Amino acid sequence: MTKTLTPDICVIGAGSGGLSVAAAAVAFGVDVVLVERGKMGGDCLNYGCVPSKALIAAARHAQSMREGSPLGIGAVEPEIDFEAVHRHVHEAIASIAPNDSAERFNALGVHVIRAEGRFRDPQTLVAEDTEIQARYFVLATGSSPFVPPIPSLDKADYLTNETIFDLKTRPEHLIIIGGGAIGMELAQAYRRLGSKVTVVEIATALGKEDPELAAIVLKQIRDEGVVIHERTEVTRVVQRGLGSVQLSLKSADGSETVEGTHLLVAAGRVPNLRGMGLDKAGVVHGEWGLQIDNRLRTSNRRIYAVGDATGLQQYTHAANYHAGLVVRSILFKLPVRERPNIVPRVTFTEPELAHIGLTEAEATKAYRSIRVLRWPYAENDRARTEHRTHGHIKVIASPRGRILGVSIVGAQAGELISVWALALSKNLTLRDIASYVAPYPTLGEIGKRAAVAYFTPMARKPLVRRLVNLLRKFD
Repeated sequence: MTKTLTPDICVIGAGSGGLSVAAAAVAFGVDVVLVERGKMGGDCLNYGCVPSKALIAAARHAQSMREGSPLGIGAVEPEIDFEAVHRHVHEAIASIAPNDSAERFNALGVHVIRAEGRFRDPQTLVAEDTEIQARYFVLATGSSPFVPPIPSLDKADYLTNETIFDLKTRPEHLIIIGGGAIGMELAQAYRRLGSKVTVVEIATALGKEDPELAAIVLKQIRDEGVVIHERTEVTRVVQRGLGSVQLSLKSADGSETVEGTHLLVAAGRVPNLRGMGLDKAGVVHGEWGLQIDNRLRTSNRRIYAVGDATGLQQYTHAANYHAGLVVRSILFKLPVRERPNIVPRVTFTEPELAHIGLTEAEATKAYRSIRVLRWPYAENDRARTEHRTHGHIKVIASPRGRILGVSIVGAQAGELISVWALALSKNLTLRDIASYVAPYPTLGEIGKRAAVAYFTPMARKPLVRRLVNLLRKFD
């Protein structure tokens, strides 16, 4: 028998964005229904951020055992128990899973329905035997791995981020199609854990990032033994038997083949929008996302979207940011506007690569004049004490000191970018960054020194120099 629910909000998708909307809305006494067809916690918990960072942590620890000599610690080759690494990864997932569970959200007051939802019309979502007629809907359906149309790839036993963390035995030779953040993170991690690794990228590896900083990361990964083919097309994939896959490659240098034991496809992601009846709901959409306004509303003003479903930044923290905007818009009717320039991104390689705002190339196109400021890790005392002097910060600013973008490559870049995320979100200037007191000795001083460098040329101007000399007479 079909039953009808009439909540204030129906959230479709129990990933980071959907759970954030549901938890915030129910906390304000709003009636919320949450529909999820797969695992609670979505991609981030089960297939993305959590398992990948757990794997990277194991790989980083293994590498630190090889690199102790500069600190007076004898280098040793670690013994890798890959089944134990697998167990560590899944224990990390299990430890976080209760926070995202259906039981917890039911206890909070959210009505959780574990089923696939499809729109029947602009006002109604059907999930098995339940019709949901909500005042507002929020699409938080996430994304899935994009599988490129490579001949015979569909006949190969390839992995994606949704399956690679199930491996209990270490790949002897892992071939990765895709040199973006996911591909390069896993390439370095598996190499450090003892696998031979080859990456094939049709364009430029880490192509979204500032090439000056990306080059530093790629050099390190290559130095560790990962083979990276850039501007190279995969023309065919042949499964040669159990544990053997061959790729035919084509580049400006000619054709070649590479053979490995495992194949990982990490060529990007596409929003999960198929089969939802969005046309019946009056929602304009395409393969790569939804048509939304800066309030994250779709063409059906009663339907919002957050996270990967939007086709915008595909990061967990972006989904959480979107969730906050949607909750403010729906519950409090506040004017909100999505600001993509305040959402940072981090590639968790070693060295890490973090970015927020505009790159130098983007700023050059958008502004008539910019200032580019750099400060190296090698000039930081904390970095010297730990022999982590590889990398630098790059700040893009307007001539008046307005912060336009920041990129950091080096140790803990993902932590260091946070103060710059705050700066951009609050429209702070380089004067604000230069004036705060950073504890000594910390890596945080790197950003402050870059900001101070903005004012250094001013001291060389004749008028400023004469003023300084005049003030010295009164000391």
